[in-house]
Amino acid sequence: MIPIQDHTSVNENRLQAGAARVDITPPPGTLINGDFFPHRASFIHDRLYAKALVLQNGAMRLVFVVVDICVMPIAYTTQVRQRIAAQTGIPFEHILISTTHTHAAGSVSVVHLTDPDPQYSVALPGLICQAVEEAMAQCRPAKIGFGCVQVPEHVLCRRYFMKPGFVSLNPVNGRAEPVRTNPIGAAAFIEKSAGPVDPDVGFMAVQGVDGEWISVLANYSLHYVGDWDHGTISSDYFGEFAAQLQQLLHTGDRFVAIMSNGTSGDINCWDFLHPERYPAEPFQKSKLIAGEIANRVHAALQHIQWEENPLLDVHYNEITLRLRKSTAEEAAAAAVIMQQTDYTKLDINDEGLQKIYAREQALLFEYPDTMQYPLQVFRIGPGMIGGLSGELFAETGLWIKANSPVPAYFTIGLANGNAGYIPTTYQMTLGGYETWRCRYSNLQEDAEDIIKKEFLALLGKTKAVVSLAQR
Repeated sequence: MIPIQDHTSVNENRLQAGAARVDITPPPGTLINGDFFPHRASFIHDRLYAKALVLQNGAMRLVFVVVDICVMPIAYTTQVRQRIAAQTGIPFEHILISTTHTHAAGSVSVVHLTDPDPQYSVALPGLICQAVEEAMAQCRPAKIGFGCVQVPEHVLCRRYFMKPGFVSLNPVNGRAEPVRTNPIGAAAFIEKSAGPVDPDVGFMAVQGVDGEWISVLANYSLHYVGDWDHGTISSDYFGEFAAQLQQLLHTGDRFVAIMSNGTSGDINCWDFLHPERYPAEPFQKSKLIAGEIANRVHAALQHIQWEENPLLDVHYNEITLRLRKSTAEEAAAAAVIMQQTDYTKLDINDEGLQKIYAREQALLFEYPDTMQYPLQVFRIGPGMIGGLSGELFAETGLWIKANSPVPAYFTIGLANGNAGYIPTTYQMTLGGYETWRCRYSNLQEDAEDIIKKEFLALLGKTKAVVSLAQR
């Protein structure tokens, strides 16, 4: 077990905080997922990190870890959290591990035709644990504050209602759908966006009582930028934000800036109607977007209200959700298609997608009928931070914020593992890529409704504990 530095007694009711980052950059040749097809790392543009932030007040400790990787399975993160708990003594339920969702990182999860990289999957858990241990060793008397800025110009719903004349087919059942995700080459047929966006960048700032910066944990509901070539290793705009904020604050390497992914399952920055507004050169779009976010957060940090003795609390639950699975007949038909297909020679067109999703039906049939879905809420003084697994839509995040018991609230998505896309019940009826049944999108059709209801109950429990403590 790693002890906290002895600046104050661990039983003293005063906030202590520490942050650290550990390099997790995969070596050349490592598998990269995040696309229909596998790629291998051939060029490292910038380093990847596991970033940890530890908060303690008295005996209560909370841990945030944000990892520069696309996705991690729930079973995988569960094992990592159990390992951290065993090595540090911090309760399992008090540990939140999320991924940035950069699509230019090593693979530890199945995504369509890409498998986990065997060597990288084994190496990553130890590096994540190391980040937490190093953050604990850095703990010192601290203060926290919450803030929020708006950056609406870089978030667009990537799901569109299409005009008559454009046919979008569901590759699983062959039906025409009114909504198309990322209609590349079909901008002329776009009628309107199919959902709202969340323009907020919520953040929690952590500073030593001596005024030295410890960390800023920010949150933006933007999928990723992706302005790089296949085979590139990059932390995308998440890492660029951290680098630019560090420069603006004139801090040393002890400061750890963190950008987490929000509820961005249906959100990106690809402007199909006005593509000329962004630079086309590699990495310049990420730099521009990250810079605008960093500048607005930096400006807001100048007016933050600090608290040195915040109440820390956590509520955690796991609920059982059913999976949408293929039938035995569908799996058998899909197996025939698989036997007739060379999966190294497919194009991303209707025919290619039908063959990719046929493979998904055959493999999905072997999955269990249910899964355990984690929900987590941290209370940190005046603010709350939620953790939800999977890629929820912006509409879900907006609803949770509207029903939060405190104004200072944001949701970290892809938290404690990935449950795939979680569209709203209405969006499920519209179709589109996020709804297509596969190993990456398979929760029961009303899963989002169930998650919201259970999560609201968790927020209510946290509020009740806080209200009791304030009496």
